Amino acid sequence: MVNAVISGCFGKMGKVVGDVISKRDDIKTVAGVDKVISGDFQFETVTEVSKLTCKPDVIIDFSHPSALPSLLDYAKTNGTALVLATTGYSEQDIADIKSASSQIPIFFTANMSIGINLLSALAKKAATILGDDYDIEIVEKHHNQKIDAPSGTALMLADSINEVRDEKYNYIYDRHSQRKKRDKSEIGIHSVRGGTIVGEHEIIFAGRDEVITLSHSAASKEVFAVGAVNAAVFLSGKPAGMYSMADLIEASNN
Repeated sequence: MVNAVISGCFGKMGKVVGDVISKRDDIKTVAGVDKVISGDFQFETVTEVSKLTCKPDVIIDFSHPSALPSLLDYAKTNGTALVLATTGYSEQDIADIKSASSQIPIFFTANMSIGINLLSALAKKAATILGDDYDIEIVEKHHNQKIDAPSGTALMLADSINEVRDEKYNYIYDRHSQRKKRDKSEIGIHSVRGGTIVGEHEIIFAGRDEVITLSHSAASKEVFAVGAVNAAVFLSGKPAGMYSMADLIEASNN
């Protein structure tokens, strides 16, 4: 049995994670952390991770990038594994995560959905085959409460394409101020915010007289919560290091 703490337990995703865990018999929630205690759970809730009275095997974080320093400090001190599912990290945050992974196991990915990670793999394959003859644009859509733009997933998809194309692309987020033809070395990334859209991502490969589109649509937040919980169970007993959805998928296939 894996003992888990949910960071951001009173948030929308935190509650979904708690519900997913409650239906499984290989993991249980032993405590929750949130800046504002706004309800009752059947487990300990504290406002700071340093106030935990239990020692969990893993912490699942769906909160805010500002929580990262305290989570890393606690995890390194106590040898606790981390599943980091929050988006909007800065370059320095990511550097800190990579540094901490030399001491503790960390599962870090921009998106916890298996479908999105398959989309990333397909995008890599398409970019390799299609080469320079196709312009690439990424469109991401989310609910009107999402703060960061573009989404971490859109950037992950762009990075995965750039990786197999020798880092040749620049990312263009806004074209209205540029009165010029599109450059071949661009990936356009566009954000839509509205209503209750859970998450939609579309990769467009536009060539001469044909367009190839790869897309993924999430119908509920549960797909991300399930991925995070699977990651928490996967991390149990793992040595220090950086882990991703690719590692989880590979382990599932063996």
